Amino acid sequence: MRIPTHFQPYSLEQPFLLPQDMREWLPPDHLVYFIQDVVSTMDLGAIYGTYDGARGGRPPFHPQMMVSLLLYAYCVGVPSSRKIEQATYEVIPFRVIASDQHPDHDTIAEFRKRHLAALAALFVQVLRLCQEAGLVTLGHVALDGTKMHANASKHKAMSYARMLKSEAELAEAVEALLREAEAVDAAEDAEHGKGRRGDELPEELRFKQSRLKKIREAKAALEAQAKAAAEAKRAERAEDERKRQESGEARKGPAPKEISDLPTPTAQRNFTDPESRIMKDGATKAFEQCYNCQAAVDNHAQVIVATHVTQEANDKQQVQPVFENLKENLGGAVPKQTSADNGYFSEPNVTYLDGQETDAYIATGRQKHGERELSARGRLPQNATVKERMTRKLRTIRGRLAYSKRKETVEPAFGQIKGTRGFWQFLLRGLSKVSCEWDLICLTHNLLKLHRSGWKVQTA
Repeated sequence: MRIPTHFQPYSLEQPFLLPQDMREWLPPDHLVYFIQDVVSTMDLGAIYGTYDGARGGRPPFHPQMMVSLLLYAYCVGVPSSRKIEQATYEVIPFRVIASDQHPDHDTIAEFRKRHLAALAALFVQVLRLCQEAGLVTLGHVALDGTKMHANASKHKAMSYARMLKSEAELAEAVEALLREAEAVDAAEDAEHGKGRRGDELPEELRFKQSRLKKIREAKAALEAQAKAAAEAKRAERAEDERKRQESGEARKGPAPKEISDLPTPTAQRNFTDPESRIMKDGATKAFEQCYNCQAAVDNHAQVIVATHVTQEANDKQQVQPVFENLKENLGGAVPKQTSADNGYFSEPNVTYLDGQETDAYIATGRQKHGERELSARGRLPQNATVKERMTRKLRTIRGRLAYSKRKETVEPAFGQIKGTRGFWQFLLRGLSKVSCEWDLICLTHNLLKLHRSGWKVQTA
């Protein structure tokens, strides 16, 4: 058939050759080359030190390549080792950063697992580069937390009350199956003689025994946690009682109830990731298996300067851990201003920040009925409480201006991590591993900020 219109040539047999120099495969300012340059300047001694040069066999992949590959993968939201392996064949930036090598997914996963702490520690090195580039000014730092889904389903969790019921039911079922198996064995031995092995358990019995073991382990863990919490609460109550007696203050109200060592019936434990907790997701308002991930973000360029991961659903106890991490990362430096939403407000938190030489602004929440309302002007009453002082501070022009920076500072960082890069759920399990992965996620957030700023690695 004659085609009257002219088209560009199209032939599946047409050979196509990429340039031999892989540096010509992508634009010069591509993120791949930037990461390669940054990693070449990093101190990877903690990773290199784990390799034994005396061993024989096939040499391992170069740590510099593996680190670059993982950092680029997290930058573009592809943390899965299987997807990374596939991308080294099919996606040009991955092929370039891997220098056309193709580590399999087991190798990638093992490298990340083996060097997870060392990879997380690179957070500080990237943060120092951001400081060098002028992206961190410490004029205003905002604290906030976000719920990240654990690598576990909430349907794989069980309450303490359900554990008690299931344990009794399974124990009874196991006993019945064992009696049945013994009866069958006795009948077969009588008919055919002894010759069966003792480990030939029915499939149903093996399943129920395994499930009973898991439930008992989870039950014991919940009971241990409840006992530790009860002991801590008793110690706190005893200290309060001691202070009350020293001051001569009379007890108000009835005597407190006895503290129980047992978990509440609704206390839950997840079988997939036991260290995760049921939390309310702020975006979906649904209850999911999550970790509470904290970040302190500098207002100048939204660089994350401190991180922390906790199993606590609320943020009341997180100010000090995050701020101490900030000081450690920045060599003791503190921001001029610090802001946080009302989830962080408590008198100890305000007192702590007042002692850190930072001007703190923490929302105090809605005013309760009967609480005194202080004017933003005039003399401050000497008997004003910590909450009243902070409430009044936030009502001043300076306070409103300072607190208004909180939302525009920290929430876009979480939006970029979750919405743009797609990090809604952790790949790893367990608090320690999740904490390292959160550092990796935040590290690569800062790496992207550094790349987009136009900063260049200084070469000798």
